[in-house]
Amino acid sequence: MFESAELGHKIDKARYQEEMPELRQALLDAQYELREKGDFPLIILINGFDGAGRGETLHQLNEWMDPRLIQVSAETALFSSSEESAQRPWMWRYWNALPPKGRTGVFFGSWYSDVLFGRVYDKTDEKQAMLQIGQILAFEKKLCAEGALILKFWFHLSKEKQKKRLKSLEADKKSAWRVTETDWNHHKMYDRIYHQAEQLLRMTSTGEAPWVLVEGEDARYRDLTVARVIYQALRSRLNRGGERRHHAAAEVAPLLPPVDGLQLLDTLVLDRTVDKEEYKTELAVLQGRLHELTRHPNFKKQALMIVFEGNDAAGKGGAIRRVTAALDARRYRIVPIAAPSQDERAKPWLWRFWRETPKKGGITIFDRSWYGRVLVERVENFCSEHEWMRAYNEINNFEQQLVAGNIIVVKFWLAISSEEQLKRFKEREETGFKRFKITEEDWRNREKWDQYKDAVCDMIDRTSTQSAPWTLVEANNKLYARLKILRTLCNALESRLLKSNG
Repeated sequence: MFESAELGHKIDKARYQEEMPELRQALLDAQYELREKGDFPLIILINGFDGAGRGETLHQLNEWMDPRLIQVSAETALFSSSEESAQRPWMWRYWNALPPKGRTGVFFGSWYSDVLFGRVYDKTDEKQAMLQIGQILAFEKKLCAEGALILKFWFHLSKEKQKKRLKSLEADKKSAWRVTETDWNHHKMYDRIYHQAEQLLRMTSTGEAPWVLVEGEDARYRDLTVARVIYQALRSRLNRGGERRHHAAAEVAPLLPPVDGLQLLDTLVLDRTVDKEEYKTELAVLQGRLHELTRHPNFKKQALMIVFEGNDAAGKGGAIRRVTAALDARRYRIVPIAAPSQDERAKPWLWRFWRETPKKGGITIFDRSWYGRVLVERVENFCSEHEWMRAYNEINNFEQQLVAGNIIVVKFWLAISSEEQLKRFKEREETGFKRFKITEEDWRNREKWDQYKDAVCDMIDRTSTQSAPWTLVEANNKLYARLKILRTLCNALESRLLKSNG
């Protein structure tokens, strides 16, 4: 889930100095309007890796806004094991720290730190952690139903950048005091914290209170991102006046494009190539390898679900044909997804995908999938903002259940450039036997290229998990794309089947 928070986001000094004063003033005005109306409280949670700038941002919040209207609850106070709190439910100290309507409460660490580090330090087992997560979800849902606006920030750094940041702070006499033994201990435990945090964020990013990921390396980017998210969310809620909405936090659209414009898809080198003769040789090898893996004795205890998503004309059909050429036709099904039928609309939106779950030893290939809810349905307004925001959590839960049920989930996004898509569209119109592939809808979708790009990047951020990660396929060259897909499938199957042997 952290891919887009490791891209090296930066904001130059000139742009920061141009934009921040106006944004700070607007944020302060919104804060005063919140005080005057007194309709709801603003609750801000600050979590993340050590060294990612959480403390600096907390300091900035007190400078950007009127500190007299902000109630700060920091880890040092909340984690104190006082006799008073020890005699009460673990959430008691957080209940007592909630801000009143018209005010802002900032939690540095929050209830999520208890769950995260309880697991990291083995102070709580998985069952107890799941109980705590359930209590948190019920708590936040209750707060939102009462009108609270909850903004949850995760400040992120890669392992390498965290080490660099801690060393930099430690080398400066003015900031050395900020680096503690605990910070370095947490750096040694980085992989464990990462794993637990990914699971925690996946399970608790809801339609009412989604997580906002912030890359913490560049202070100006970090400050501008947090200020903009807070302002946009607060301004949107205030503009609705006294109207009560249970799902207000989702409706204020906290999923804003990054302030520096850099997105995950921008980092792909789309024009990767492969020699035709090399392609033919490797294609045969990979197809043979895939065939043998699906006939492995351990595969009878597993199942495989392959999801193909991508830009229109990205080559999903051709890739699927190269995959199925290696499979026993009796063991796989291809499920093409179009708009839901009337009968399907009468059921929960995931129902038509639930029923296609393969049995052990089987393979289901989705040509488009449940991700339509957060792509086409989002962009075309076929569902409400709260519905597609809520869908991220529902999708993650669905895929977690699939993996827990011994189903190997492999997801591909085939990416092509706008120029390559236009070229392929024109070729389809000019080739008789390909003309059926191009429709007016394809051209309409192309006009919303940037909106779909935003939706795809959000989708990858919020649904690429350790158990069901996305594989991004550079697909301007169809031959390269097909080999990468087959290679990824073989590696995923080998990893799972060898694990089964162990």
